[in-house]
Amino acid sequence: MRKKIINSIKIMTLLACISPLSHAAENIDRSYIQKIVSTAIAPMQKEFNIPGMAVAVSIDGKNYFYNYGVASKEDKQAISQDTLFEIGSISKTFTATLASTAQINGQLSFNDSVSQHLPFLRGSAFDKVSLLNLATHTAGGLPLQVPDEIKNNDQLMAYFKNWQPEYAAGTYRVYSNPSIGLLGLITAKSMNTSFEEAIKENIFSKLKMTNSYINVPAAQMKNYAQGYNKKDEPVRVNPGVLDSEAYGIKSSSADMLKFINANMQVGKIDHKVQQALINTHSGYFSSGAITQDLIWEQYAYPVKLDTLLAGNSQTMSFQANAAAPITPALAPQDKVWINKTGGTGGFSAYVAFIPAKKMGIVILANKSYPIPPRVTAAYQILNKLDQQAKYKN
Repeated sequence: MRKKIINSIKIMTLLACISPLSHAAENIDRSYIQKIVSTAIAPMQKEFNIPGMAVAVSIDGKNYFYNYGVASKEDKQAISQDTLFEIGSISKTFTATLASTAQINGQLSFNDSVSQHLPFLRGSAFDKVSLLNLATHTAGGLPLQVPDEIKNNDQLMAYFKNWQPEYAAGTYRVYSNPSIGLLGLITAKSMNTSFEEAIKENIFSKLKMTNSYINVPAAQMKNYAQGYNKKDEPVRVNPGVLDSEAYGIKSSSADMLKFINANMQVGKIDHKVQQALINTHSGYFSSGAITQDLIWEQYAYPVKLDTLLAGNSQTMSFQANAAAPITPALAPQDKVWINKTGGTGGFSAYVAFIPAKKMGIVILANKSYPIPPRVTAAYQILNKLDQQAKYKN
């Protein structure tokens, strides 16, 4: 049966297949779930000429996998729940979780200043920038990307030493790769290991994410999808300073759903990792439409699509937005929509979950395409599943 499904995918790229490991939810029919997902995904895949997509949905601890198209236009290998995608900035949520783990270990505190952990930066603006500022994009105006001329960590430290903030720390949210990248660098240093090893040992292995990597091993390259840019040219992410910490993870829909389930406290996992994950859901700043957690962005649920689109807009990604501290910090909530987008030159990703509903979604694609359609698709899918669950009950 599976061979027939795979063959069908090669012929009809919009046909979805469900993992044989999936089970029907008690109150939602499996065929109905497939219809909802395909109705949202198929038109989007066609509109943006996306070669392949992997969609994973979790409903009350039950997992469903839907795979569309091919991992490479050259060899036509079908997408599966084990296909590796570049998840881009969703990697930042892993960095935040690692830092949260380090705080539980007593290796750092989010209240620490950056220069407390990097003595070279003492006497610089980073005396007044906390690790919490790094984890919430509120350091004071760090750039979106590491400047192109910076090729190594020595040059990076020299850049940070001379950096002058545009705003006082904690007053504006400016989305930044160097910000979370610096947090990852400090976290690994506090753990006395490399960032790659820290992520592998403290998160991937504890969550049984056996198909997730920063550097894809040779034996797994066959599962690594080919990415395509907006011109349909084949591309993959290039190495760069702080890339591992900010946007370097490659993962599958099956592994990413494990991560989402763990964030929703579905299933039993290592107690320390569970607490670290929960801690990343605390709200520290209000900025525009969002409540800024530790990298994660949240909205009170139920939420309107327009609100989600505003929170995931270019205005929030590329402009400075006033940030109001939440004092005391907002404790982790159940009735919220928590999400994060990610992308590289040839891949696009989106994850979202609603803890109170125990519902989550992963959307991965090997093509760079706009954020609004993926947010809209996820919203349509989860909303309809929620409505159907209420109707069945």
